[in-house]
Amino acid sequence: MAVVSQNFGSRTDTVFCGIFDGHGPYGHLVAKRVRDHLPLKLSAHWEANVSSEDVFRDFSLGSMTSENMSLLLVDKESRPSIDFLESEKHPDIFETLKESFLKAFKAMDRELRVHPSIDSFCSGTTAVTLVKQGPYLVIGNLGDSRAVLGTRDKNNMLTAVQLTVDLKPNLPAEAERIRRCKGRVFALHDEPEVTRVWLPNNDSPGLAMARAFGDFCLKDFGLISVPEITFRHLTENDEFVVLATDGIWDVLSNEEAVEIIASAPARSSAARALVEVAIRAWRYKYPTSKVDDCAVVCLFLDSNSNHLSTASNGNTEVQPTSKDQLDNDIEENNNLDVLTPLNQSGITRTEEETSLEGNEDPSMLENMNSDMGINWSALEGVSRVNTLVNLPRFIPEKEEKAGK
Repeated sequence: MAVVSQNFGSRTDTVFCGIFDGHGPYGHLVAKRVRDHLPLKLSAHWEANVSSEDVFRDFSLGSMTSENMSLLLVDKESRPSIDFLESEKHPDIFETLKESFLKAFKAMDRELRVHPSIDSFCSGTTAVTLVKQGPYLVIGNLGDSRAVLGTRDKNNMLTAVQLTVDLKPNLPAEAERIRRCKGRVFALHDEPEVTRVWLPNNDSPGLAMARAFGDFCLKDFGLISVPEITFRHLTENDEFVVLATDGIWDVLSNEEAVEIIASAPARSSAARALVEVAIRAWRYKYPTSKVDDCAVVCLFLDSNSNHLSTASNGNTEVQPTSKDQLDNDIEENNNLDVLTPLNQSGITRTEEETSLEGNEDPSMLENMNSDMGINWSALEGVSRVNTLVNLPRFIPEKEEKAGK
């Protein structure tokens, strides 16, 4: 699922983009909830942080109560380790947005934990999100979706620069954190290339990422929802940024994706072209498997007005949203898979169904998805890189009895 917003946070020169890849029986519901609410949380925290900075400056020469000071502090639990020398090189927008990303992601995960109608116990979603303001780019990444930059090198050759790290359990730092929390990290014998996260006393859920929204069965065992925040100062050599789910990167390299985007006949069709090539690559490389969900947002940078293109491999709903519309469950089915130009007044969402060919009836697919995860592609296939395996519900009391 994807979301894009121009004039983000009531700032005329600011764009927000995000890609969310759900997994688990109710992953599509988790991803939809995050898509609809995370941008608003981020915008609200950004405004609050800017206001807090103004308050801090007003009180900097005088006394400040402990209550006021506490409003300016970031919860230490959500703050990843940073290099303070490096942070000093960044403009104020990075530090302000970094705090806002951390707070918004934490608030989003807390909301999912107590949501009355979305079961996030063994379901979750990734998120790769960016805010572009003028020449500054700030990215918040959670999971194994990816952001890649298409830029020109000194020889004017178009090259790919990966802007995010795929936060998987095979990374030493991620694996160490999970093991410290008593979670287990290992790969199955029949897929040695895919490292997964497992409960300490149960061979589930086998999650192939180290950070995610939801998946609360693992949140006490090393899985976290703290995003990795990165910054880039854009130059005239930078042409576009591609955000895409792991379904794209499982079959295409960064360089291939950048080349496909650059060679598209029109910017409006660039994302669609990338999705179509990825689908063909899936069918060729994994002929016995279901094509993974592929969603793409492409933000073009080399003009005064930002151009965006989005696409997915399912039927897509596209509609502008506002704060008053977010809790409205009635959505019109426009059956579009490309969004351009961007709606100028607010957020525009795209929601892909689990349809892999784009031919099935959307209403039928929605009913199937809602029925205990039937037609859930993340559990199917034998040769693709699955997100989750073996999903019995983990009940601690039952485990304690079994151990006696």
